[in-house]
Amino acid sequence: MYSSSSSSSYGLPVARARSVSSPSDHPDTEPKDLEASLNHLIHLHTHNSLILRHHSEKAKKEAIRKAERVSELLVDAVNGGVQDSFTNQKRIEFEIRTLANTITRFMKQTDQWLAATHALNTAVKEIGDFENWMKVMEYDCKSITAAIQNIHQE
Repeated sequence: MYSSSSSSSYGLPVARARSVSSPSDHPDTEPKDLEASLNHLIHLHTHNSLILRHHSEKAKKEAIRKAERVSELLVDAVNGGVQDSFTNQKRIEFEIRTLANTITRFMKQTDQWLAATHALNTAVKEIGDFENWMKVMEYDCKSITAAIQNIHQE
């Protein structure tokens, strides 16, 4: 006969042999005791199989849950990098728009400075032309004055 009083390293009951007597020790051993022992062994086997199946299912569910967690962490790690890249891209696009606006403003200011410089150059040229005209007029006036003095002296 077997006893299920001890357990294995998995916490499962293990069948241990009790003192099994030979048929010569007990001539009155009946086939019913043998049948009951076999039924008991089948019952223990079924029970141990169910416990093993339960532990296997529990371990399988635990492994699936941990695999899902690892998967989530990996996705978060990858998405974190993607999100950082997306944020950097948005910042760069903002800076590009800001620089484009600054460039446009500087171009307008440069055009204004060019127009003012051109106007100043034109005024300086006109002053130079006027000065030259004045010199010509002065020369002409001296020539006329000299001619009048020459006529007057004669």
